[in-house]
Amino acid sequence: MWTTTHVHTLRSPLLPGTRDPEATITLVRRALATLAGATALVLLAAGPAPAATTPAPNSMASMGDSITRGFNACGWYSDCTSRSFSTGDYSSVNSHYLRIRAVNPTIQGRTHNDARTGAKSADMYGQAGSAVSQGVEYVTMLIGANDACTGSESTMTPVSTYRANIDSALNRIKAGLPTARVAVISVPDIYRLWYVGKDSSSARSTWSLFGICQSMLANPTSTSQTDVDRRARVRQRVVDYNTQLAQACLAYGVNCDFDDNAVFNYPFALSQVSTWDYFHPNTSGQAVLANISYASGFGW
Repeated sequence: MWTTTHVHTLRSPLLPGTRDPEATITLVRRALATLAGATALVLLAAGPAPAATTPAPNSMASMGDSITRGFNACGWYSDCTSRSFSTGDYSSVNSHYLRIRAVNPTIQGRTHNDARTGAKSADMYGQAGSAVSQGVEYVTMLIGANDACTGSESTMTPVSTYRANIDSALNRIKAGLPTARVAVISVPDIYRLWYVGKDSSSARSTWSLFGICQSMLANPTSTSQTDVDRRARVRQRVVDYNTQLAQACLAYGVNCDFDDNAVFNYPFALSQVSTWDYFHPNTSGQAVLANISYASGFGW
């Protein structure tokens, strides 16, 4: 930093043609003032400082399917909304709701789980309507597993249809809740479910017995090129869904946050999957889902 002592050591050789030491000092001071002003302009041109984090919401709703309903997280083939990663109140899961409540107690009891077991992207418009009618300030949406996990590859939801369904739902939220924040969460990697479960006889028999996600999980031990290619195509469909989620959220604007595929990329283990169906997250899986998706969100 410049000091008075440094200024007084400057002499006329630095400013040719200046004979008076006092004039030299005056000119130097002017030069420094000009430099300071220019520096300030550069800093302003670089853009404003990051804005403070927006206030935590006073209410929230969740949209989605059986994952958001906490299906099989605490019972035999039933919803367990208390353990939902989004709106649940089970302490071990530490849901979005509980994390928000820790910094904003006003949200206490002001949650709505609008998800429905078995839902697909086509159901999001209706769920968005529920969230709008509830007047919430924060919405989570995790949808797409059932669009890809069908009885066969041919019955998966086309990517264009999926995108249209997502846009329809988001547009309804934006129109009805223009200031609400929306967390769009990537579809989990169902290929990894096959990968971590294919060597488990319990998982394989359960998938077969209940016809679970046969588009991906049929013939789980097969190494034939036909099955290898099918699994790759189904996984690509999920990748494509997530690409559409990212684009739709970007188009929505600053009040929408996509998790940048954090959930899709998470390398979950079979121990985090319910042993009732070897498909849905168990309590541990819901806790991980809560942690990853919240950390990728609005930063409350």
